[in-house]
Amino acid sequence: MDAEASADAPTEGSAQERAAASDAPAEGASDWERVASERTADLQRLHAEYVNYKRRVDRDRDVAKQRGIEAVVTDLLPVLDGIAAAKQHDEVGGGFKMIVDELEKVTNKYGLTTFGEVGEPFDPNLHEALMHVPYPEETDVTVVSAVMQKGARLNDRVIRPARVGVADPS
Repeated sequence: MDAEASADAPTEGSAQERAAASDAPAEGASDWERVASERTADLQRLHAEYVNYKRRVDRDRDVAKQRGIEAVVTDLLPVLDGIAAAKQHDEVGGGFKMIVDELEKVTNKYGLTTFGEVGEPFDPNLHEALMHVPYPEETDVTVVSAVMQKGARLNDRVIRPARVGVADPS
């Protein structure tokens, strides 16, 4: 076997093959590095797309939730107007008062506030002027002189303008 092993001893051609084989890992390593950097860039791009998608979904979910709250509160406005009228005539008492208090807590929890008071400056973004009504005091600006229906604001968004009578500056 020694003779056969010496016959298969490395020759000049096999030395060239060994040299080519030793160069192959270096070329292969650069190919692997290139592929790895491409895959890393793809992964980073995919991660960024996922983060953006998650932000959009969260934002859309918040908008849908806010619109749902707004729809329910808008439907409750006539009920709240009736309660406000009953309060003005001191007709809120007993068990009904507890219900009114709970309803007000819930609407306040979701950010519902009312506006539109006699004497405040008229703002066309908040008030709907229905008529001119005299105001007993002198003013420098147009003011609300009568309130027919209070306005409603949900957080920072006006969902119903106050319907008012106005008095021009004297």
